[in-house]
Amino acid sequence: MDNNQENCGFSYSYSAKEQEELKRIREKYTAPTETEDKMTRLRRLDASVTNTAQAVALVLGIIGALILGLGMSLVMSELPVHMGISGDMAMPIGILVGVIGSVLVSLAYPVYNAIVKAKRKRLAPEILRLADELMK
Repeated sequence: MDNNQENCGFSYSYSAKEQEELKRIREKYTAPTETEDKMTRLRRLDASVTNTAQAVALVLGIIGALILGLGMSLVMSELPVHMGISGDMAMPIGILVGVIGSVLVSLAYPVYNAIVKAKRKRLAPEILRLADELMK
């Protein structure tokens, strides 16, 4: 082969944005250092405090809203007739079901706060230990 043909290869340089993306992808496949591993664990523990509480509060709120809607449907629609409930009983049953649903909805935020407080208390020693190690 001619020497000129060997030097005529194709070269391409990536932009800064693409370089950052390449670095992020590469970091996924390299072994983390001890400091990065501790920082990742610290972030995960910190996020787990609110993530669990959020999930429980959302489920409680959604279930409560659905039950509240059922109670409203029993009071304001012809659903009781289709369910075989007499007209005299539909109103009290609907009100009772609606109150139960509204209680569940209103409990979502206090339950969230209680779970966050309990998880923070339980995870505080580990989070503080990791934070102290990383700050040194």
